[in-house]
Amino acid sequence: MTTWTPVGKVSDFQVGSAKAIDLNGETICLVRNNKGFHAVTDACSHGAVSLSEGTVTEDGIECFLHGSEFNLETGVPKTPPAISSIDVFEVQVTGDGDNAVVSVGI
Repeated sequence: MTTWTPVGKVSDFQVGSAKAIDLNGETICLVRNNKGFHAVTDACSHGAVSLSEGTVTEDGIECFLHGSEFNLETGVPKTPPAISSIDVFEVQVTGDGDNAVVSVGI
């Protein structure tokens, strides 16, 4: 069963941004891009550094350390040197407009 944890309002996150969020002791990288909100593990599977400090791309997040890019929908690495996938979490937005609530499911 999915437990939904509110992490903020839509207005708290700019398009093209990534933010580290602590959910019950696990750090999640929440990304907002042109397609909406995405949540993945906040650790690169290659360098074990924070993905939330990386660059948001059209459909991924690029690690700042060695440039591995991960698909935000699947967690699969799109570019080397990473070869292992990262975990992906469900995100839901409830309500309308900038005051809608963003929640991550774990």
